[in-house]
Amino acid sequence: MHTVVSGEGAKRGLERVVVGDGRASGVTASDVLAVARGGARVELSEEAVAALAAAREIVDALAAKPDPVYGVSTGFGALATRHISPELRAQLQRNIVRSHAAGMGPRVEREVVRALMFLRLKTVCSGHTGVRPEVAQTMADLLNAGITPVVHEYGSLGCSGDLAPLSHCALALMGEGDAEGPDGAVRPAAELLAAHGIQPVELREKEGLALLNGTDGMLGMLVMALADLDTLYRSADVTAALSLEALLGTDKVLAPELHAIRPHPGQAASAANMAAVLKGSGLTGHHQDDAPRVQDAYSVRCAPQVAGAGRDTMAHARLVADRELASAVDNPVVLPDGRVESNGNFHGAPVAYVLDFLAVAVADLGSIAERRTDRLLDKNRSHGLPPFLADDAGVDSGLMIAQYTQAALVSELKRLAVPASADSIPSSAMQEDHVSMGWSAARKLRTAVDNLTRVLAVELYAATRAIELREGLTPAPATQAVIAAVREAGVQGPGPDRFLAPDLAAADAFVRDGRLLAAVETVTGPLQ
Repeated sequence: MHTVVSGEGAKRGLERVVVGDGRASGVTASDVLAVARGGARVELSEEAVAALAAAREIVDALAAKPDPVYGVSTGFGALATRHISPELRAQLQRNIVRSHAAGMGPRVEREVVRALMFLRLKTVCSGHTGVRPEVAQTMADLLNAGITPVVHEYGSLGCSGDLAPLSHCALALMGEGDAEGPDGAVRPAAELLAAHGIQPVELREKEGLALLNGTDGMLGMLVMALADLDTLYRSADVTAALSLEALLGTDKVLAPELHAIRPHPGQAASAANMAAVLKGSGLTGHHQDDAPRVQDAYSVRCAPQVAGAGRDTMAHARLVADRELASAVDNPVVLPDGRVESNGNFHGAPVAYVLDFLAVAVADLGSIAERRTDRLLDKNRSHGLPPFLADDAGVDSGLMIAQYTQAALVSELKRLAVPASADSIPSSAMQEDHVSMGWSAARKLRTAVDNLTRVLAVELYAATRAIELREGLTPAPATQAVIAAVREAGVQGPGPDRFLAPDLAAADAFVRDGRLLAAVETVTGPLQ
């Protein structure tokens, strides 16, 4: 699975991120991206170390009392009724990590695991978990050494935290299990820690539980998806504008006064982007020429409305992500007054919902892009373009099967839009009887984002070819810049049939790494 890497934070390189530095906003999405994708170094602030030590004193005091306290001197989940004697508590914490590291399936991507680890460290440093400062420092040491625990696809129900994924990370802190080194090779975690001079941690009361009980995996994937979609939604405005131009459509529907009377902010931004791309076009406005039409088809005319709704969905998802970034998710939690209280803040519903909302929006954006592509290839609806944009239709098939590939991707997007959060499967002997499935929602959203990139690449490929076939008409300056850049990137223009897969792969890379936006913005300035 490959993700877009041109979003905020991807270019921050080896900057430093300080956890618990007293900022009102705490850890930001930018920080997550810098650590997960940019390899930024993680450091603990003095405030964070002090908060860790203060919370630990509370846990130690409770551990010394005879009264059972959940997570400190009891078992877990459905086994929470057993009081654990002091001599068994270290074993209890080791055991919860070992037993919960029960993931299966393919390995999860490095950037996801780094986000997961960093976000758990963020909560640990909040002073609400009771973890010792040395454990938090070891978590930072692993990130800074480029050691990435092996985490598997399956094992989280998105409730009581992303349990199995976080357990595999905690296992590496103990010097157990497998991890990927900075060279990309997977080795026993104990060997990697020793090679970097990192001492494995010996977990004490509550620490094993605190390392497992969070929404960190689903939140990290939400943050990265939002960064990727920020790039892709602007890219979709560009490809929609190119398709409108190739179809000799009218840009009058993009007038700001039309969007002002339906004041959805995403819609206005999308229309403004399309208008900026089309400025100075000699192709728009010909809808009354040889085959007069009063209006363009919905897939062309309503592009800002559909993309705008997705943008507004992103805005809501970003609000949820920011709130979750400001949260300390653990159970039980250490409160400032010294109480250690059980709670349900680990339930992933808020994050799971927006992950599913985004998957729906992504599917719809891919669907409308595919409809525009199909229109470009149909001689009965393309207003003068050759069938399938072929050089010699019949001898050549043109882009017929490129659209098939795009349609297959869109069909997959629709399947991925089925919400995971509407499902729940009971676990832990019915103690955990309603779960969020947020991890699953995040995993399928990553696939959806990946496939949307490919869908837009096919539309770009078709639209640029169609525009070049409009002889005698001059495209907009921004369009000319896109065509020049995409041809330089190895995506060939009109001509006889050839092996298409390399062209499509090059178009995909052109969208994925942000070169499409860069080419447009040399003419338009930054898009919204």
